[in-house]
Amino acid sequence: MAMKRMVLEFGMGTDISGADPTKAALRALRDALSHNSLSIATALGRSPDAMTIDVHIGVPRPDQVDGAQVLAALPHGKGTVTVVDGGLEVRDDVGQASTLIANVCAIVSLDIQ
Repeated sequence: MAMKRMVLEFGMGTDISGADPTKAALRALRDALSHNSLSIATALGRSPDAMTIDVHIGVPRPDQVDGAQVLAALPHGKGTVTVVDGGLEVRDDVGQASTLIANVCAIVSLDIQ
């Protein structure tokens, strides 16, 4: 058997006033996963827990993302998290607060023939 990519979903998440990279990343992941019911595993006679989900996150201050929280948000399967510098941070008019935007790509794979 070999790992085959089944689903590729993208999402965007924000933390409007707190500029928290983990919060924005979690919202982006939930956005990506909400676009698909991930029924591919059961359609192929496999358990949803057989899925591998590789989560790629682009966000300002990537070192501040809690990867364990991101993995805990996955509804099924096992996952990995890769965080890189990306996304966007927009400061308010007086420079005291900012909105942080994260982008996520969730790649769902199954071990099939």
